[in-house]
Amino acid sequence: MPFNCWKCGEAVPLAAGARVGTRDACSRCGADLHSCRNCDFYDPSKNNHCSEPQAEWVRDKEASNYCDYYRPHGARAGGVRSASPAASAKQKFDSLFKT
Repeated sequence: MPFNCWKCGEAVPLAAGARVGTRDACSRCGADLHSCRNCDFYDPSKNNHCSEPQAEWVRDKEASNYCDYYRPHGARAGGVRSASPAASAKQKFDSLFKT
C-alpha cells in the first residue's frame, strides 16, 4: 500500500506488513521517510506536534527518528493527508496575485 512523501508528494510503495526503516529516504527528493512529518500521528495543533500521548518528544520533525509509534500517514487509512488549513489559505492567497 503506497503512501506519499511529506516533502515532494512522491508515492512510496509499501508492501503489506512491511515497515519503513529509520534510514529510508524518498527516491525523488531524499527526505527521510521515518520522520514525524510522514506519520499519521503528526499534528501541529497538538502538544509536541503529536497526537500519540506516549510518544517521546522529537526535536527535528523532518529528520529520521526512532519513534516506536511511527505509522506512515495514509498507509492505514488508504489516503493522502490533506494540506494544513494554513498552507491551503496561503496557496489560495498566492493564486490571487499570479499573472
